[in-house]
Amino acid sequence: MNKIYLIIVCLFLIKLDVHSQGHIIPEPVATTWHEGYFLITPQTTIITNDDKEQRDLGTLLNSYLKQSTGYSLKKANTNRHSKSIRLLINKKSDTSIGDEGYHLTVASNTVYIKANKPAGLFYGIQTLVQLLPVQSMSLAAHNEPYKIPAVTITDYPRFKWRGLMLDVCRHFFTVQDVKKLIDEMVRYKYNLLHLHLSDDQGWRIEIKSLPELTKTGAWRVPRTGLWWDRQPPQPGEKATEGGFYTQDQIKDIIRYASEKNVQVMPEIDVPGHSLAAIASYPYLSCTKMNYGVNPGSKFYGVDDDALCAGNDSTYAFLEKVFTEIAALFPFEYIHVGGDECYKGFWKNCPVCQHCMQVNGLKNEEELQSYFIKRVEKILQSKGKKLMGWDEILEGGLPPDASVMSWRGMQGGIEAVKQKHHVVMSPAKYCYFDLYQGDPAAEPPTYSMLRLKDVYSFEPVPTGIDANYILGGQGNLWTESVPTFRHAEYMLWPRAVALSEVLWSPKDKLNWNGFVNKLEIHLRLFDIAGINYAKSFYDAIIIPSETTDSSLQLQFDTEIKGLQIYYTFDNTFPDQFSTLYKKTDGKIGIPKDAETLRVITFRQGKPIGKMITVPLADLEKRIKKK
Repeated sequence: MNKIYLIIVCLFLIKLDVHSQGHIIPEPVATTWHEGYFLITPQTTIITNDDKEQRDLGTLLNSYLKQSTGYSLKKANTNRHSKSIRLLINKKSDTSIGDEGYHLTVASNTVYIKANKPAGLFYGIQTLVQLLPVQSMSLAAHNEPYKIPAVTITDYPRFKWRGLMLDVCRHFFTVQDVKKLIDEMVRYKYNLLHLHLSDDQGWRIEIKSLPELTKTGAWRVPRTGLWWDRQPPQPGEKATEGGFYTQDQIKDIIRYASEKNVQVMPEIDVPGHSLAAIASYPYLSCTKMNYGVNPGSKFYGVDDDALCAGNDSTYAFLEKVFTEIAALFPFEYIHVGGDECYKGFWKNCPVCQHCMQVNGLKNEEELQSYFIKRVEKILQSKGKKLMGWDEILEGGLPPDASVMSWRGMQGGIEAVKQKHHVVMSPAKYCYFDLYQGDPAAEPPTYSMLRLKDVYSFEPVPTGIDANYILGGQGNLWTESVPTFRHAEYMLWPRAVALSEVLWSPKDKLNWNGFVNKLEIHLRLFDIAGINYAKSFYDAIIIPSETTDSSLQLQFDTEIKGLQIYYTFDNTFPDQFSTLYKKTDGKIGIPKDAETLRVITFRQGKPIGKMITVPLADLEKRIKKK
């Protein structure tokens, strides 16, 4: 059992001053609480049948309990034990819960988790872990039993695709980092990890038939400054920053994920976003020029980062890449990107223009469609399905392609109308690289995605056939995410909110109730040492102008029950400073004031970050709108 996972699981088993009842995330389909408890003692037995998968799940549950209580419980494959926790696969399939659903019953003598498939048992265990009494091991030392509240739960996911994407190209993350993310995401019943494995800033997977991809493409010159403001590679400068996964490491990640009911989808981003590949093999581009792997400097439309769509050698290259990718990844889909492809070099490329003429293609958008359709045939020959970002709609979709809609919902809507499957992942709700609080108090990035916005996401637009919506996905692009610790900060708690959107019934979503549950989970994150953002506690600053162009301000918060205090006199606000009340509406700025400071309190104690922002910056925000 991986130690990282045990630590994370243990975070649900440590003493807090709250009861576990009613704090399950994501919210189950149906929950009925009863009087009484099931008591865990050293005599409690975990019962499974003799199937290896079920025995492994019993071992997993035992590991959770041992970390909390110190008890190493007995395991058996017979029902002749009272005080038992029983993991049961239904002999007759229960169509109401599907492959990932479960029934969980906690009574005084027995805990039952029943499911149609091992995946359902796994998710039932995750829920049971959240029901375990949050008590310390000191109770076990005093022979005090653990109490699990009596409850009956029926649960199953709303969507079968519940994904998170990690961009390992802009910044590389180790195998252990990836495994830690898997451990964290399965607690909230995610089942799909999308690895973005190639881009302009790095090629991250070993392709044995194309060794330059990792010898050259996996490395770039070291830079630290703001993304897009960085200096390009200089002549003679050594490329020392980066990394890649060997094929054995990829197999290890896939195995590890599979043990936790997580599928891993690879993405090889083509035809654009291909500068790392082109740096490795310059013949792949239209210009055939020698480029370095991009370190985060501006290059779009300057460096030729798109594969030459008219050259057969490009497809021979992709044949080799996807042959090895398909052999490594069992998942049915391979993501081929297709986004943000600069087509300017295609317009001046005689090979691309000849290809367009021969194939009757009217424009470069249709040339990209031609490219994607050829790639789909390569994937189909490997027994795989193609998925791409919504740009693959431009010029016409390949016959069996699926679309991941990121530029809003419209791409997904159009794909459904054409009877193609869709994963909804609009930036407005699902891009976890965006600001989650006031830019003056957050690490630099762009745009805004608050926790409450994530929770308001509805993956199925009105008026379309929901059967074509596979589900949804949160994406963490890592241009501004240099460490895994910061990746956690950007993911959590927004990914917790998205998990409830993707798993729970739509009519079970309740923002205020979710916040109450979340606060318990975040205290547990503290104990486990998982980084996360508290930005949803911060004040929201809303600048505007009066009719005479004077600055005025309004404040708000994402959650209820917070008090907002502010100053303009360069002092630090506290509970004795000016209190903002909603009845104040828009407030004016004192003459000659230069700086706003604002902070939130709850029950007499500071809870949000102090935000300090020059008034001139607030005026600039108005002009940007």
